[in-house]
Amino acid sequence: MPSLDDLRAIIRRIETRQPPRPAPEPIERVLGGEVLDTGEGTLLLVRRDYPLAHHHGRWPLDGLLRAPLPLLSRLARLDAPVAEPERLLFLDTETTGLAGGTGTYAFLVGAGYVEDGRFVVAQYFMRDLDEEPALLAALAPVLARASGIVTFNGGGFDLPLLETRFILARRRWPSALPHLDLLRPARRVWTACFEDCRLATLERAVLGLQREDDVAGALIPALYFDYLRRRRAAPLARVFAHNRADVLSLAALLGWFGAALAEPAPALSPAEWAGLGRLWEPIDLERALGCYRVALEAGLDGELAHVMRLRLAWWEKRAARWEAACTLWERAAGHHVFDPRPWEELAKFHEHRRRDYVAAHSIVETALSRAAAAGSPTRIVQAFAYRLTRLSRRLEGARSG
Repeated sequence: MPSLDDLRAIIRRIETRQPPRPAPEPIERVLGGEVLDTGEGTLLLVRRDYPLAHHHGRWPLDGLLRAPLPLLSRLARLDAPVAEPERLLFLDTETTGLAGGTGTYAFLVGAGYVEDGRFVVAQYFMRDLDEEPALLAALAPVLARASGIVTFNGGGFDLPLLETRFILARRRWPSALPHLDLLRPARRVWTACFEDCRLATLERAVLGLQREDDVAGALIPALYFDYLRRRRAAPLARVFAHNRADVLSLAALLGWFGAALAEPAPALSPAEWAGLGRLWEPIDLERALGCYRVALEAGLDGELAHVMRLRLAWWEKRAARWEAACTLWERAAGHHVFDPRPWEELAKFHEHRRRDYVAAHSIVETALSRAAAAGSPTRIVQAFAYRLTRLSRRLEGARSG
């Protein structure tokens, strides 16, 4: 059995055979950034500048400067309008988790803004969790000079999280700063166009951008924790690229909305015209109806076209444009799935406005037959049966009179 001195000698020989582990390369060198001293500690700053003519997908970044911010503010129902597009702040965060709460950190904050005729993406990164005071100190002047914040679903996650971190650090959060969350108008425009309204979906389908070697958002917290343990910076390059692309997409998407709300609007699909109508409807009804008409004329089909015809007919009825309303109801009545609404409207129009009981009786008779054949709920069948009986009595009364 070897002695203690023999074991020590063996260990020394093993240690001398293994070369010392090299020190990790500084993260600022790997990611192309610099260490920023904020006065409250240091953190990593990675900055990229883009000419405003730079295209992110199909859309140039300078489109954000032409965005009708007062109009977008009304569409988003903001208490205070967003102004001065050259002072907008585009924000996106990467966090240690999606649960929120005081235990969740925003370890990477991407901030996009216009500076000296260029679009800047500045990314503030905590190399360790104790660098949060430095990150918040770096963000404070960026927020102070902004005229408004633009995010995508930031109202549901990014901004509440940052506000929490500011409050926990006893810093004042600029709660009066207008916030334009592009998710809300995006849902109005594209809900019926795509399976979902995630930013990645809109990048592909609207901006024409296909990310290469992108990291899934669900993996980002794990990559950060791995960096904290092993100090390997190279895997974080994909995280920074993901965050940077999100910020650029915010600017490009704002440019899309600016172009779509201008006159003349760019080439849009029929479904996008319908969505644009839903966007306009709360603030400019005639513009909305014009969008609905364009959508139908451009070949909108399927269930969405049926919904648009009924929606448009409802407003035409409100404006007493009866000929246009009837044309739409007649088209809607021919939908392959029986819908009682256009039949009811046509029956009421002929009975009460035209006093044409024969036409009303014929419409209700056909509707009753189709309702029964389609297996409609009993209440619908009974309503048509009741209306048909009443119209039959009126016709008999008219003949006997």
